[in-house]
Amino acid sequence: MPSLWKRITFSVASVLCVGSVVLLVVALSTQRWVTGRILCKTGAEIVNASHPELDQFIGDIYYGLFQGGKSKKCGLGKRRSKIYIFPKLVRTLNGGLHMMVILFLLAAIGFALVSLSFCIYNARKVPYQSIKGHKGLYLWNFIAALFGSLGVLCFLAAVRHHSLTERVANYQENLFILVILDDSLDWSFWLGVGSIVTHFAVCGVVAMSRIKLPKPEMKKPEEPTVSALDLLY
Repeated sequence: MPSLWKRITFSVASVLCVGSVVLLVVALSTQRWVTGRILCKTGAEIVNASHPELDQFIGDIYYGLFQGGKSKKCGLGKRRSKIYIFPKLVRTLNGGLHMMVILFLLAAIGFALVSLSFCIYNARKVPYQSIKGHKGLYLWNFIAALFGSLGVLCFLAAVRHHSLTERVANYQENLFILVILDDSLDWSFWLGVGSIVTHFAVCGVVAMSRIKLPKPEMKKPEEPTVSALDLLY
């Protein structure tokens, strides 16, 4: 059996691995990767709206990796609609890049689960020096963090360099042109970033498990000393 300190550290590492998986699953399933404001350019040009009147033509948009929603104001009131990335919208996007984001994040979940299994194994067994021990945990967490980073960077590239928000907003808009006033990365995106940080924390906890704590020394009871004077009496 491993020492108490090793059981504690590997248990903490297991909890962190579970947290990483939860963060990625929530990030994949939620719709707040990007939020922004959209201007109905066509409606504003029709009425020749000036700056104070532009607020009547400004809506909002939010979306994730699979779906989202938007509300537009084009002079006909506020109209809400759902956004579904699959199966049709992805064809008008950079589909390969979008699929890479999803696949990288799924791979990160897979390696996080592998790391979790190794943490549980080392919490119950004496840690090995080979791939089953600390070295393996460093490797699996590094790979999980790498895939997570690639997924996050690919999504960031799609938003900043491939006009992802503009393409999503103008999908199936035949009469109106929507202009993105501003867009920002929302909490679903930062959950993915938090998952990456979690794997580095796991590596730190695993490194701490190799610290050897001093064992408490048991004081031996002092043996009574018998002197020559005691023998005389």
